[in-house]
Amino acid sequence: MIGDLPQPTGPARPTRPLPTSASYGITVRIYAPPSASVVGELAIAVGGAGGLVTAIDVSESRPDRVTIDVSCSAVNGEHAAEIVEAMRGVPTVTVHRVSDRTFLLHIGGKISVQPKVALRTRDDLSMAYTPGVGRVALALAQHPEDVVKLTIKGNSVAVVTDGSAVLGLGNIGPGAALPVMEGKAALFKRFADIDAWPICLDTQDADEIVQVVRAIAPGFGGINLEDISAPRCFEIERRLREQLDIPVFHDDQHGTAIVVTAALTNALRCVSKTLATARIAVAGGGAAGTAIVTLLLSAGAKNVLVWDRAGILAPGDPRLDDAKQRLAEQTNPAGVTGDLHDALRGADVFIGVSAPNVLAAEWLRDMAADPVVFALANPDPEVDVDAAQQLAAVVATGRSDYPNQINNVLAFPGVFRGLLDARAREVTTPMLLSAADALARCVSAEQLNSAYIIPSVFDPAVPTAVAAAVREAAADGGS
Repeated sequence: MIGDLPQPTGPARPTRPLPTSASYGITVRIYAPPSASVVGELAIAVGGAGGLVTAIDVSESRPDRVTIDVSCSAVNGEHAAEIVEAMRGVPTVTVHRVSDRTFLLHIGGKISVQPKVALRTRDDLSMAYTPGVGRVALALAQHPEDVVKLTIKGNSVAVVTDGSAVLGLGNIGPGAALPVMEGKAALFKRFADIDAWPICLDTQDADEIVQVVRAIAPGFGGINLEDISAPRCFEIERRLREQLDIPVFHDDQHGTAIVVTAALTNALRCVSKTLATARIAVAGGGAAGTAIVTLLLSAGAKNVLVWDRAGILAPGDPRLDDAKQRLAEQTNPAGVTGDLHDALRGADVFIGVSAPNVLAAEWLRDMAADPVVFALANPDPEVDVDAAQQLAAVVATGRSDYPNQINNVLAFPGVFRGLLDARAREVTTPMLLSAADALARCVSAEQLNSAYIIPSVFDPAVPTAVAAAVREAAADGGS
């Protein structure tokens, strides 16, 4: 079996049905006697255990036995194990093997390198490689500005991580981060036809990271920093932006900020409020929270409070590091203190980029009329989503099984497509604001409603619109 399933520990799942997910998909190989009823019995067993059957295939049939592959989705690993036990309970069948479909998908990695030119003859080799390539190399030595035209540099991005803040998994290291970076590279290719390369660094020293990225930068048209913990990520990005002549973009910060700003623009349209007048409470003062607040302030927000484990961020609090001190000074010059409930009272908007279950649903009753709730901790949001949907006018999450998914893939492919096309040397705030505005406009007035404030990640118009906005902003800024 690939990817061990935890053993069931009893009826721990809540009575409220939870959505199944393909990320917990399994395929179970069953041996059974030839029978017209066995397929139905297996389907009933899976359904009775709360699973979702996605396919049942008879892969082999012989006089004494049939081999059946049952594919299904579960809520989590424990639930998958329960489904398998339910199938074991079907009389006369034998569970031969259980395969985790997500692990199977990752075998050998998710990306590869493919040549763009034919290499069939000696002539092909002589032009693509030696001796012909030497002529190109000498030309580039004399005219380095042509590297972006005659190499992959003009369409390539380095996806750089140190494995210190991977998804919601924490500091799991560079090797464990590699499949995530592969996935990021696959998204770059799928949504913007950009060749991206996973670069997982075996160091978490800011000086070393800056030195390494500087050293590899000549081979890339842009740097996408990914899953680097705060506050080091702020310093690393700042120093690389100062030292490199290609754009440096920390997606956990700015990709999130772009999508949140776009979604909030449309959410406020749904409730007839404006960014300039809305009171906003943000949970989480790390990389994403800081970037979201900074971009919202640049977009015109006037009233923002930020809460994290230290309470509402207030200037002069000795517990705060330099980054959070600056954030407190930007958002809370009056020095308001208190807990998250205090920050929520009278607020029009809640934005969570923090931790699961930090917000009690009943606190939403203390917000202003028609509150907007963005509970973006993933996979478990800050508040019970079903309860929040009963109390808030608009709810968004980071999950794909609820409406209004806030997903960075809506931003970063188009942003980098625009940066590369414009031969931009830096990322500016006007570019980020333009990207957010273009993303918001991908939802038309006719489409806009409380369950559709942000377009689908598969909407082909999204990366095109975002890229065009970034190119225009780059041209206007002379970058």
